[in-house]
Amino acid sequence: MSTPNIEQISAAQKANAEVMMALLRTAFNGVERLTALNMAASREFFNNTVANAQQLLAAKDVNEVAAKLNTDLTKPNVDKWMDYSRSVYDLAAQMQKEMTSVMEAQYSTFTKTANSAVEKAKTSAPVGGDVFAATMQSMLNASTKAFDNMNSMAKQLTDLAEANMQAATKTTTKAVSATTAAAKKTTK
Repeated sequence: MSTPNIEQISAAQKANAEVMMALLRTAFNGVERLTALNMAASREFFNNTVANAQQLLAAKDVNEVAAKLNTDLTKPNVDKWMDYSRSVYDLAAQMQKEMTSVMEAQYSTFTKTANSAVEKAKTSAPVGGDVFAATMQSMLNASTKAFDNMNSMAKQLTDLAEANMQAATKTTTKAVSATTAAAKKTTK
């Protein structure tokens, strides 16, 4: 094996290691942010539970307990749950974008390197080598098209998830508002 081949292999291994480190760094950052989000939500849930229990214990009769359960306590908790869900969704979407960005950069580098190798093969190939180079170029083109289709599909899925999240938020908000309004009417 000649020295340039060893250097190329070493460079490729180094590049792959850098990509893996970037992906791992992104994953660890995501886990860290999700953990912080969960800790904050857990702390808030605990504090709200204590405050709600104190409000219920301060009620003077059953009607006041029912009124608090149906109006004062329900809507803020549902709103907080929706905010938490939105935060988790936003974090997941951001992580997906970061991972996709790293993968796109890696694929772009791979494509450039492969195209360069095919061009070198064309110029130094013996008779009939141009058929091999054309086949390799065709495979690279098909690979690029498949990668582009995969990215397009991932974007469509992200857009669909975003639309579903917005619809769920809107529906939940309407349901809570209707329940709160109905509860206020029955307690009066």
